[in-house]
Amino acid sequence: MIDGITTYGSTDLTEKLQECDDPVFLLTIGTTDTSLIEGISGAGPSAELTIYTPASDAEFMVLGEVRCCEAPAETVVGDAAAPTPARLTKAALQLANIPFVIVDAGSKIKPDLDYVSLGKDYGRDIRTGKGVLNPLEIFENAKDLGSELSLRHEMLIIGESIAAGTTTALGVLKALGYEANEKVSGSMPHNPHDLKSNAVNEGLKNAGIEIGKADAMQAIGAVGDPTIAAIAGLVLGSDIPIILAGGTQMAATCAAIKSIQPTFDFSRINLATTVFVAADETADLFGILEQIDDNITVNVVDPRFEDSEHEGLKNYLKGFVKEGAGAGGAMYTALVLGNSVEKLRKKIEKVCK
Repeated sequence: MIDGITTYGSTDLTEKLQECDDPVFLLTIGTTDTSLIEGISGAGPSAELTIYTPASDAEFMVLGEVRCCEAPAETVVGDAAAPTPARLTKAALQLANIPFVIVDAGSKIKPDLDYVSLGKDYGRDIRTGKGVLNPLEIFENAKDLGSELSLRHEMLIIGESIAAGTTTALGVLKALGYEANEKVSGSMPHNPHDLKSNAVNEGLKNAGIEIGKADAMQAIGAVGDPTIAAIAGLVLGSDIPIILAGGTQMAATCAAIKSIQPTFDFSRINLATTVFVAADETADLFGILEQIDDNITVNVVDPRFEDSEHEGLKNYLKGFVKEGAGAGGAMYTALVLGNSVEKLRKKIEKVCK
């Protein structure tokens, strides 16, 4: 047992990570114009600025500053903004001394740094029924990247940054026939389930998709987003252990993987997320995962922000942000590699200041 981590399932991948010499972290970024729907996402100070969130997360992680816009995509709560989870990720990866790669699955705003590009287009508003114009291109390029990385590393840790990702996750899950209504998480204390469901239903109708009758590429193309296609490709293109660093979005990715390869061995991957997602009373991550496969292990990280001296981090305890940019998986990695919860939290506070 590792302090700060609660594991639901097998500890095999945790033990492999403890012995791993060269894991690598991938931040997969993407845009969906669905985030421009007022009130559907809290991943930024306003709906119109959510399109900058993925690029700004990537820039902050790599450069320690933001260039694509004036400031990081913080969620404003009273007098203390809730820091973007990219700050948690950056702190954890620094502490664990883990290298990372930025992968652009399809972003409207590009980060001002080196990145691997998987596709030529960004995600559209899923209400049109054409959420992703090039899902197969993204998927195939990601498979190639996953295969290449498998030759150079023993383990991949994959995070994502995409505003409104829980809505597109709902879309993919629903299109594939899973019961996910009012089960996906959100970045605000009030989870706008009605807004999410209405957007998905409109998209499915306009795409002519009957619930449960779509395959993965049809589901992603209609009501999904570029990062789901990318992460599914990274997983299916590799042959090494993988930590999916996230919650609802990674559950939708697992559903896509199951659709593409029904015999996939889910013991090769784990989810790693924050306690803020796992304990979210407005959602049900475990209820989604148990529909997909019995062998999906979830590692839940509690950074104990109630002990923090940083007021912004305490907003996570109030239901803001919860997860993103692979924060849960990055913190999980730092703890597995021997850092204490207190040391991790202090590092996060330092980065946030």
